[in-house]
Amino acid sequence: MKSFLEYVAEDIIRKHGTDLSRSVVVFPNKRASLFLNDYLAHAAGKPLWSPRYTTISELFRQQSTLTVADPVKLVCDLHKSFCLMTESTETLDKFYGWGQLLLADFDDIDKNMADADHVFANLRDIHELDDLSFLTEEQRELLRRFFSNFTEEHETELKQRFLRLWSHFADIYHDFNQRLAAQSLAYEGALYRSVCNHISATGAASLPADRYIFVGFNMLQKVEQKLFAILQKEGKAFFYWDFDHYYMRHHDAGHYIAQYLKYFPNELDTTDSDIYGNFNKSKQVTYISAPTEHIQARYVSAWLREAERYRDGRRTAIVLCDESLLPTVIHSLPAEVDMINVTTGYPLSQTPVASFIKLYFDMYMGGHSPRLVRTFKRHPYAKYAEVRGEDLEAKDVIGNPSPLTTNLLLMLRQIAQTASIDDALFQESMFRAYTLVNRISSLIESGDLNVGEATLQRLVQQVVQQTSIPFHGEPAEGLQVMGVLETRNLDFDHLLLLSCNEGNIPRGVNDSSFIPHSIRQAYELTTVENKVGIYAYYFHRLLQRAKDVTILYNNATDDGQQGEMSRFMLQMLVESPHTIARLNLQAAKSMRRWKPEPIVKSDRVMHILYDQFLPTVTSEQGLPTSSSDANKILTPTAINRYMRCQLQFYYRYVAGIKEPDIPDDEQELDNRIFGNIFHQAADSIYHQLPRHITADLLGSLLKNKVVIERAVDEAFRQELPHAALSGLHIINREVIIHYLQQLITIDQHLAPFDILGLECDVARILPPLSSELNMLTIGGRIDRLDQMSDGTIRVVDYKTGSRQLKPLPDVDAIFDATQVHNHSDYYLQTFVYADIVSRQHAAKDASAAAGMERACKVAPALLFIQHAGAENYSPILQFGHEAISDISVYSTRFNELLELKIKEIFAPEQPFTPTSDLNICRTCPFASFCRH
Repeated sequence: MKSFLEYVAEDIIRKHGTDLSRSVVVFPNKRASLFLNDYLAHAAGKPLWSPRYTTISELFRQQSTLTVADPVKLVCDLHKSFCLMTESTETLDKFYGWGQLLLADFDDIDKNMADADHVFANLRDIHELDDLSFLTEEQRELLRRFFSNFTEEHETELKQRFLRLWSHFADIYHDFNQRLAAQSLAYEGALYRSVCNHISATGAASLPADRYIFVGFNMLQKVEQKLFAILQKEGKAFFYWDFDHYYMRHHDAGHYIAQYLKYFPNELDTTDSDIYGNFNKSKQVTYISAPTEHIQARYVSAWLREAERYRDGRRTAIVLCDESLLPTVIHSLPAEVDMINVTTGYPLSQTPVASFIKLYFDMYMGGHSPRLVRTFKRHPYAKYAEVRGEDLEAKDVIGNPSPLTTNLLLMLRQIAQTASIDDALFQESMFRAYTLVNRISSLIESGDLNVGEATLQRLVQQVVQQTSIPFHGEPAEGLQVMGVLETRNLDFDHLLLLSCNEGNIPRGVNDSSFIPHSIRQAYELTTVENKVGIYAYYFHRLLQRAKDVTILYNNATDDGQQGEMSRFMLQMLVESPHTIARLNLQAAKSMRRWKPEPIVKSDRVMHILYDQFLPTVTSEQGLPTSSSDANKILTPTAINRYMRCQLQFYYRYVAGIKEPDIPDDEQELDNRIFGNIFHQAADSIYHQLPRHITADLLGSLLKNKVVIERAVDEAFRQELPHAALSGLHIINREVIIHYLQQLITIDQHLAPFDILGLECDVARILPPLSSELNMLTIGGRIDRLDQMSDGTIRVVDYKTGSRQLKPLPDVDAIFDATQVHNHSDYYLQTFVYADIVSRQHAAKDASAAAGMERACKVAPALLFIQHAGAENYSPILQFGHEAISDISVYSTRFNELLELKIKEIFAPEQPFTPTSDLNICRTCPFASFCRH
């Protein structure tokens, strides 16, 4: 089927010949120009002088000495006019959002050439409407209906404030335009209007071409109608309208063109059914519902392969009603597609530089909290940039956010210059991001943009969200991928529309404006009905010449609302003569959990293992003496990880993947942070006490709650330095204070006793387990080491959890994988520490061991604070019902099993095998990429 632009090309050649050098072809957008140029060449059949192609926006801008200012600059200047005219002290931060709304209203007024003074007139008296002779009776009735709500009898304070503000809008409008004109600037509507006024007064001398050919327009703003009329009067204007008889009567899609044909006649024969009677011709139309956007994008490959649609090149189009689907669609194209042209831009917000900018602002706005700094530095671009001013406090940038943009610009330059990434998208995204931030930075430096850092953050994010990266290529070749607006003037045989949902097409139409709907109707400004009519035309015009149409929409339920197909799809179901197939799209395969494979201990893996845990030199106590070996100790935590899941051990200690060590939201405390604060506070309190603890001493401490509170507050500051002590933190603070008081009360009942160590590190060198494992050190940190009045030394580990510990039956159970849910890991950790302490004391001379005649008993203890208040509670670990009062009794068997487990960890022939216990996987920090 011949396309609309082919008919246009043939008609232009027939009427104006092949010398089109003095002709200008004007389109609503740029997309169609290369197509028409190609068709003109074919229609001429010989060399020709091509016309000049432009868009309606470019045509207006070419006729003015003014420049359209960028949106941020416009709102900044509008704020100045607002403050001057209203004597308001409202900051730009608060004004910015609704300043954009007011700017859109001004733009609409000018593009429709309405009188701003009349639109914003304060018509408090209904009788004043009688004098508005310039309005029709229908328009006056619309105004009466609106202003009847503002009678004196029913006036409210809200209405009074609205009217007072509204009464200043005309003054703001005039001052704003004067302010911009003094800088040779304008917003788009003001520029269009000034061009029309100038041409009306001086004629079309500034439009020197012989003819202006307007192709494929739909709804025209008043400024466009004015320009058309002026050029038509001088015999320079020619019009080509693209429509179909199907929707030209009593249909939203043809509402505007039907009106314009009376004033701007069509160059093509409107009675020719080959051109304008295609919608009712035979078509294959299919509607497909899908549960997700992703599935729709994945369907693209199957659709292109079906009937080999991809072979038709530019006669096949994928139209994205939701343009955020573009990245997924591009990755879903089959290998058979050798040429593709993408018109809709790639969203800047979906590039790595956008997330880098977001994390940068999050870090600064969060006061450089450790969590946010770590998150920022984990970004793949951060390694290319030197972070400047990390010690800059948030208060330093309030009201003066220029350091934020200055540092950001510096880092973006560093990334662009040092990152060896040979990728066009990377280079283009960096250029776009730098340009945007640089423009905002310039406005800050010039004093035009005076906002706080919070508004600056929102502004930068908004600009990034609104920016797309254009694709460069030859649009006349290959499969076409585009947004809805890019389809104007173009025709395709095969069409696939994705995400054709209500809300996407028509695109989120609303009536957000300071100008009420009734007054918009009265002064013929743009209304919701206009916007719906525009999209109705886009939809039906796109389908009119296609013979194979597939439309997908999302039917998923979100927040109780089920996704709905576009109203235009429903309209076709009811009104069109076509038989429309209805299908559902579902995943062809059921979800199956992927099970990870064992990881072989290659030479490289073994090298990493040895390097991770084997120190070069150790002291007599087994502690590493080299600073580079400080962390080369095999801890009970590492062994417990291995016993829970060998792959978890591999990810953490061999692959070096670190799990987040601070919760995502610093306003909440997870169990680990809660426990850390308790431990730090307890350590601080007991460090202030003498070695020998008495009941009276602890009794005095309980009476002095300030000491406990001070210790808790300091622990909070250490663990969460930038979190405000409010809300849940206050509750958690009180709970921790209560736990500390309970700990002190427990110790008061045990007193007298001696504190031998707090948060003390212990370690020992294991006997050679193999030729390679001859310097392996095991150890860790003990919460508290104390000695009771009977001489027993307790190795105490504090626990703040609520779970009641279930005693294990014997030593062997500590290394039994089936016991991991009974906290065998707690036993292993405390046994390791107690065994080291026991060995150290046994090695000393009995007479030197604090004057005792025999070696001390060492008992492993887990002090569960929540349960410690129970009668006859003892923290000493048990096997069955028997308390482990002396670790040495079990030391031989424990060390046999421990050494066997360590040999297994370092055995080259033993691969790292994933656990089969899915309960372990549910709490594993690596589950998202290991087993999903």
